[in-house]
Amino acid sequence: MTPPVALTIAGSDSSGGAGIQADLKTFHALGVFGTSAITALTAQSTRGVAGIHPVDAEFVRLQIDTTVEDIPPDAVKTGMLADAAIVEVVADAAARHRFPILIVDPVMVATTGARLLEPDAIAIVRERLLAIATLVTPNAPEAAVLLGRDVVSASDQEAAARALVDDLGARAALVKGGDLEGDVLTDVLYDGERLEVFRDARIRTTSTHGSGCALASAIAAHLALGEARSAESSGDALFAAVVAARSWVRHGIESAPLLGHGRGPLDLFPRD
Repeated sequence: MTPPVALTIAGSDSSGGAGIQADLKTFHALGVFGTSAITALTAQSTRGVAGIHPVDAEFVRLQIDTTVEDIPPDAVKTGMLADAAIVEVVADAAARHRFPILIVDPVMVATTGARLLEPDAIAIVRERLLAIATLVTPNAPEAAVLLGRDVVSASDQEAAARALVDDLGARAALVKGGDLEGDVLTDVLYDGERLEVFRDARIRTTSTHGSGCALASAIAAHLALGEARSAESSGDALFAAVVAARSWVRHGIESAPLLGHGRGPLDLFPRD
């Protein structure tokens, strides 16, 4: 049987816990065939990012076009896009190939603090990618940058999710609260009509490296599974995918393999 396909367009993490590596591991674990277009090479570990080498934007375009024309994806997920030229290339490719599902994880800063998106690229993400996104998945600081306002509370998250959809044009927004304070972790999902607030007890751990990548990839994978069965990606399907992906990531944090000497990776192994 032909498996569903998901394409990740993101940076490479040499330590294997985030970026392209986390995306492909997640796709595989959830039963989806993963393809990739690499936007940047990074030299990093659980302790931090030692160096970043963006890929030439035209070569990113060539990777996307060559891959998509041979193996069309049922869903596409973007992560680290590095610079303005790459963002433009990705937006053009999304329009040209008419990606059926586009999950935009607007990666700006690594968990360890390194900047992963140049400032002049933020406006292009805001103006071009959000308008064609099936779902945008910013954490609270990223939502604040995209909207130019503080996002420091659950009520701010709700307002931000609404603004990302109603004002900036995303079909849906998931504003994550992992970077906020408190014993309860709150994520807010809004699709233009329905608003859902997810609340969970916060897991006290340093094993969160790549959690945002894994979450966006898991959502893309679950939607790809539905798309491959010729199911319309309805609002209910999106909400179900987010619920399943959040459960996947939470389990991955709880059973993290305790690797490295800094912020360790999640457990992204296949599960029964």
